[in-house]
Amino acid sequence: MIAFDAAHRAVHYPEDRRFRIWISTRTLLLISAAVLSPLVLAWLQHAILGLPYIAPSSASAEGTPSGPHGFPFWIRWSHFSNLFFLFMLIRSGLSILMDHPRLYWNDHCTPGTEWIRFTPLQVPKDRIWTAKEDARYLSPLVSTPGYRHTVGIARSWHFITVYGFVLTGIFFVIGLLTSTQWERLVPTSPGVFVQAWNTFVVYANFHLPPEPNGFYGYNALQQLAYFATVFVMAPLAILTGMAMSPALVNRFPLYTKIFGGRQGARSIHFLVLVGFIGFIVVHVTLVALTGFQRNMNHIVLGTDNLGSSGMILGFIGIAVVLLSWIGAHYISWFFPRGLQHAQKAVTHPVMLLTLDKLIPQEHYTAKDISPHFWPNGKMPVREDWKQLAAGDFKSYKLKVCGLVENPVDLFG
Repeated sequence: MIAFDAAHRAVHYPEDRRFRIWISTRTLLLISAAVLSPLVLAWLQHAILGLPYIAPSSASAEGTPSGPHGFPFWIRWSHFSNLFFLFMLIRSGLSILMDHPRLYWNDHCTPGTEWIRFTPLQVPKDRIWTAKEDARYLSPLVSTPGYRHTVGIARSWHFITVYGFVLTGIFFVIGLLTSTQWERLVPTSPGVFVQAWNTFVVYANFHLPPEPNGFYGYNALQQLAYFATVFVMAPLAILTGMAMSPALVNRFPLYTKIFGGRQGARSIHFLVLVGFIGFIVVHVTLVALTGFQRNMNHIVLGTDNLGSSGMILGFIGIAVVLLSWIGAHYISWFFPRGLQHAQKAVTHPVMLLTLDKLIPQEHYTAKDISPHFWPNGKMPVREDWKQLAAGDFKSYKLKVCGLVENPVDLFG
């Protein structure tokens, strides 16, 4: 933890550190229906018909001479690399989220229209409420760098590590498509959906289905989960992240409309994050329940035995990931300028070749003006500003000059 002086403590470690998740009634009903409907159907099927029979898969039988089996080095390396970068993205993403802890399906961001918020505070109607006042504290135990008002550093970590995440994904997909390992993840028959549902019914009724040895193959539900994670959630995270880029949005305004606008893309980006966290929780739980020691040998050493070496090395790898979080925390506070230089070194060459070349083509009209404006920073306290505010800013003048084609004086 960082020891702040009084001034910085008031900013980054405020007295009010309450955290609350509020979800709109409509959204809560939709989520409840989406979660409970398959569970209720699974329970009814069990009550009426009993648990479905799940035939053992020949592809997952130990010693299968043909078909993809085992975990070559490139899969094991990708697994660890993805773990490292994904957690850094999740942690930095949470810090970014807390700087405006509300999510919308509209771009005007009017208070009260959010579908979820991570703050107990309602926006007051009797005074101006700034975006800085709305930001919330989040513990550095769960986010990077954590605390409050750290969005700049969080973005640096996010933009650096996203390149590692993307490159790892490209490397992994190329490995899949140039080997037979793609058969593990990609469904080749519609029957896999029936088998996946039967497997879900067994899990939903608190039983374990016949588990294949993961060294040789996956059950149908695992296959669909891995497929969705690699080929749906990961690309969607990248595409929605791009849809929040002002340069890209202003050059290709139709692109962001695919996701319902920038705020819609931001909401989908968050839902993908939730999906990743859910996958990790379920994945780790099943790894532990279905033979932790043997499964660790599979993914760490690429062997199928009950030795302890894979588990030990796996714990060492997890310790490295945890140490990286601690290192990132202290780098954020003691070497912020170095972090910014590192971000520039990583991202600037790509920006020069891509986003920096884009010329804005978006045109806004009066109907695009938001009914609510979120002021950034702090409200001014100077006397001259108070005098302007008292006069409804009628005497305000803004002089636009310098390196502009048409210098003008703008009056209130």
